[in-house]
Amino acid sequence: MATTRRSLLVGAGAAAAAALLDKGEAHAAQPKPLRGLTLANLKTGLGVKLGDRVLDVARAAKKMGKKVPATTDEVILGRNVEGLLAVAAAAPKEFLIGEAAAQFGPCISNPEKIMMLGFNYRKHAMEAGVPIPTAPVLFNKYNNALNSHGGNIKLPVKAAKKFDYEVELQVIIGKTARDVPEAEALDHVFGYATGNDFSARDLQYRDGKTSQFMIGKTSDGFMPVGPWLVGAEVVGDPGKLAIECRVNGEQRQSSNTSDMIFSVAQIIAYVSTIMTLKPGDLISTGTPEGVINGKPPDKQVWLKAGDKVACSVEKLGELRFELT
Repeated sequence: MATTRRSLLVGAGAAAAAALLDKGEAHAAQPKPLRGLTLANLKTGLGVKLGDRVLDVARAAKKMGKKVPATTDEVILGRNVEGLLAVAAAAPKEFLIGEAAAQFGPCISNPEKIMMLGFNYRKHAMEAGVPIPTAPVLFNKYNNALNSHGGNIKLPVKAAKKFDYEVELQVIIGKTARDVPEAEALDHVFGYATGNDFSARDLQYRDGKTSQFMIGKTSDGFMPVGPWLVGAEVVGDPGKLAIECRVNGEQRQSSNTSDMIFSVAQIIAYVSTIMTLKPGDLISTGTPEGVINGKPPDKQVWLKAGDKVACSVEKLGELRFELT
């Protein structure tokens, strides 16, 4: 079983992690080798994707007598990662479950900062009728907005009526970044995820042309992210990924991260000149064209309770949630 599991780890891009495990080297302060894993936060604790199954790390660790990280946040910080790799290499088969049976939480649970970008796709800026930005347009969400694959968004209908989707590539920072050169920026990424910058447009534009990004986008549950946190070594180049959003099975957005105005490396380099990025921080890199808000007023049919939204980014999996 251990040989099979090790081949799965290597097949998932974790050769460096497996090598560390074989050598018995401590690497609590070295999260980079872990960037070859595909992780999740399950309702029961940490999960690791192995082939087409998910390892329930917490349950397996209990039986094996190992200390393991409780969440992806702890993996990024390097806590108990030796135990994680040992469990992933040799856990009993009984702790492997199908993805359909897994219950997910947000793939990152406690970021200090959730940084958002506006108008970062050329075609989206065009449909919104705004000039191409000369620097990243930044705003924020808070942890109350975090939501999960398979989760529900309870629409705040007392405050808003015009609800909209925005599929986005998520970047999860792996090590502290301050004044980082663009050429070194991707070395500070732990991994990537699929996300949705869910929005209430009537709150966002309640003052007419003055955008209120924060109040329009940070209601409870307005930031579904996951199911997977896919290590940077698995993803490779984040600038060439297909990205899509579907509502009730109908495709609404279909683009590629190559249409970004500012690349992931440029975003990290720019933000790090303004503030220190810390491990676990989340950067949502903007949405492509096809949002409801970009349509003519007579074509705008806003989302409602009962609608089902599915988002996908190439290599990162599909994120699904329902509106209530």
